[in-house]
Order: sequence, then C-alpha cells, then structure tokens
Amino acid sequence: MKRLSLFIISLLCVASGVSGQSIALLKYRGGGDWYANPTSLPNLVKFCNSELGMRLNPEVPTVDVASREIFDYPYLHITGHGNVLFSDEEVRNLRTYLLAGGFLHIDDNYGISIPIRREMKKVFPELEFVELPYSHPIFHQKYSFPNGLPKIHEHDNKPPQAFGLIYDGRLVCLFTYECDLGDGWEDPAVHHDSEELHRKALEMGANILQYVFTK
Repeated sequence: MKRLSLFIISLLCVASGVSGQSIALLKYRGGGDWYANPTSLPNLVKFCNSELGMRLNPEVPTVDVASREIFDYPYLHITGHGNVLFSDEEVRNLRTYLLAGGFLHIDDNYGISIPIRREMKKVFPELEFVELPYSHPIFHQKYSFPNGLPKIHEHDNKPPQAFGLIYDGRLVCLFTYECDLGDGWEDPAVHHDSEELHRKALEMGANILQYVFTK
C-alpha cells in the first residue's frame, strides 16, 4: 500500500507539472543490448517537455529489474535486439511494480519479441498479449494516429503492431512491434531518418507518456 501511495503521488506531481519526475531505462540480464539507442529517451523527454508542457527530469536513469528503484518511475522502457532473462526475484519485483500502478513499455529494436514474450509470461502467466485496436486512447492523446503505430524502420516487411497486457482493465505493459520507435527517437543523424519520420516517432512516444501520466 505504501508503494502504491508513493506511486500515485508521483503521478499526480507529473500531471500537475511539478519538476523533477523521471522515466527510466530498464537494464536486464540475458545478453541482449538493453543499452541500445542511448539518445532516444533523452530526446523523448526533451520533446515532451517542449511540446506537452511536461517538466520531466532530462536525466534518464538506468535501473535493474530487481531493484526497488523501479517504484520511483511511472514509466519503464525496455529495448534491445537479443536475449532477455528474468530471475524469480526480478519476476516478482516487476509484477509487484506493475500491479502497483507502474507501466512497462517494450520497444522491439529487432529480435526481442520471442525472449520478452517468454519472460513476460513469467510475470503474468494468466495474461496474453492482445493487439490494441486503432481506437485505443494511446493513439489519440495530444497527437492522433488513426492507423495505429507509425512505421519507423523496416524489419521483416510486416506492419507495425501494438500489443498490450491488460490486468483488471488496465494496460500495464505496451509492446511496440515492427515499429522501432526508439530508433526514431534517436538523433536523426544516427539512422539518417528524415525530420518527418523523427517527428512522427516522437509524437507517438509523447502520446504514450501522456497516456501513462494521465491514467
């Protein structure tokens, strides 16, 4: 209950424009490159502060899955290309965080789908990832995406899809697949993205954060 109360206070602070709140990058074991896209989250924070009037901390910390620190952050981000592995302790901690009101965003940087689905099944064995309809509120915040996720980078010639884990009516985990939002958030020079593509990625990311901080 204490963790939940502290989390609610954190959300209210962000929603009311209080400075100093943060989002965080989740570090995991298994060999995957959790550290991919180093400029992505700082760029997203900068965009949200400028365009949505948020006052998020420009410094984005890295936290371990098993750490109590994850409860300090309303939004956790996972990305990478390779394997992901959660210990029993990490599974318990992540489940407690998500049930307490936390939000996990998994962004497939290509190759993370199979391991992350396997590990999230440990966290929520009773749930299945479901595809979010285009009418879902996450696509209709500050910016409207009537056709769902924008396509940022090509992987396997598949359309982008947004999957979610929904617990007791609440979206606790978003999995953005075949989209590569995080690459789009990075400095455009990193992947030679156009300014238009970069902007679309940031707008969708801003929608996600706005959804998290107002639900």
